[in-house]
Amino acid sequence: MKSSDGFDARRLRPPRERRGWGLRLAALLGALFATLGVLLALAGTASLLGHGQALGSLGTGRDGAIVMLVVGVVLLWLGIAICRRCRRRLRQPDGLSMSPHLLRKRR
Repeated sequence: MKSSDGFDARRLRPPRERRGWGLRLAALLGALFATLGVLLALAGTASLLGHGQALGSLGTGRDGAIVMLVVGVVLLWLGIAICRRCRRRLRQPDGLSMSPHLLRKRR
C-alpha cells in the first residue's frame, strides 16, 4: 500500500498563466510579413530580369524594381524573425521553479 508523506509535486510548479492570443497574432503577422516579403522580392527580381510588363505600373523602372527587391528582402527577414521569436516564447516550458543551473543542460 502506498504511504503518503504529504509531498505534492504541484507545489513546485509556478501557477500556469494562460497564454494570450497576443503572441499567436504576432506570429500570424510575422508570417504575413514573410509572405508579402517573398512576393515583393519575386516581383522585384522579375522586373529586374526584364519581365516588368507583367507587373503593370509597378515594374516601370529599374529603380522601382530595386526598391521592391530590397523592401521584399527586409520584410522577409523581419517576418521570419518575428515568427521565430513568438514561436519560441509560445513553446517556453513553464517548468519547475528551480534555479537554472539545476536544470538539465542540452548538449
